[in-house]
This record gives sequence, C-alpha cells and structure tokens, in this order.
Amino acid sequence: QVQLVESGGGLVQAGGSLRLSCAASGRTFSNYAMGWFRQASGKEREFVSAISRGGGRTLYAASVKGRFTISRDNSKNTVYLQMDSLKPEDTADYYCAASGYGSTWWVSASSKDYDYWGQGTQVTVSS
Repeated sequence: QVQLVESGGGLVQAGGSLRLSCAASGRTFSNYAMGWFRQASGKEREFVSAISRGGGRTLYAASVKGRFTISRDNSKNTVYLQMDSLKPEDTADYYCAASGYGSTWWVSASSKDYDYWGQGTQVTVSS
C-alpha cells in the first residue's frame, strides 16, 4: 500500500500562485510514477500532470502547460505541483496519484493507470 497526503491548497486570486505537495509513505517512492488530477464541482476528474519515477519525463494537460510545473524529490518521498498564473477555471479539488506500472520513463494521463490516490486538496481561484 502507498499512502498519499496532499497539502498546499487554498484560496488565491487570479494570476496568483500555489504550490501543492503530496507526501507518500508505505512503499519505495521512487518505484512509482506520480500524477496530479483535478475535479471541479459537477465535472469529471481530469488529468493535470504526471512525472516518471526518476523525474526525467513529465506530461501536462494542454490547459495547464506553461503555467504548472510538476517535480518530485525522491529523497523526501514528495511530489510537487507549482501552479502559476492561476485562473478561475483552475478551481477544483486536486488529487495526487501513484502508479507502479511501466518502466522508468513511463508516464500516463489516464486515471485508470494509477493504483493509489490521496484524499485531495481544494484550490479556489477568485476572479
């Protein structure tokens, strides 16, 4: 089992920044690709970003590319999502997820490929 705990959400004005963190425990963190997903009220969960086990490959949704940056620190068992130039449409609950599937360079935008999920952290962007 892998336990994931997100933090860093909150209320921010449009154009501002937030940094989300996801702390993992229970298994060897570097064996897992990590992803961030979000779910706005009344909408389906959607992919935001993902990073490979060693951090050498990243993937972004078109809606956040150039504004969000995913990173990880395997020595701290933590994955981050730096969110800049936030927009009201970024308002959602943000979830991190871990996947033991694939090779060192593997990443995925599909929620079906992720085995473990955190409880989420809320991000609200005011206009």
